[in-house]
Amino acid sequence: MSPRTIYLSRLIGLVLFVAAVSMLIDKPKAMETMRSVVADRSILLIIGLLGTTAGLALVLGHQVWSGGVLPIVVTVLGWVFLARGVLVLLLPQPMTAQLVDWFRFEQFFYVYLGVSAALGLYLTVHSFVASRRG
Repeated sequence: MSPRTIYLSRLIGLVLFVAAVSMLIDKPKAMETMRSVVADRSILLIIGLLGTTAGLALVLGHQVWSGGVLPIVVTVLGWVFLARGVLVLLLPQPMTAQLVDWFRFEQFFYVYLGVSAALGLYLTVHSFVASRRG
């Protein structure tokens, strides 16, 4: 497995895991923050730019569609981050708020963050194991 895949798996995995756990620890504060972000077009612009930048970095630097699950997951996440970033940039604020409501983030809070934490843990653990195998 390439050093780039291992590095990106560790980076993405740790960020996903830490972010998800921090939100899981304090759901009321996480929901308050989410509502504030969705209501503020300026913050959405910054988040959209950061997401688009991260997604583009992954898409341009890691197009690996073979070699096991780990490299493919990193590549797919790059495309997901890019699509989400562009969507946040292009959608008007009211439509973004509608989209968050449509996904019923508050109702499925633990499911969404549980999946994020599990994915982060998977990426992190498997990247460290892959680097030991050589």
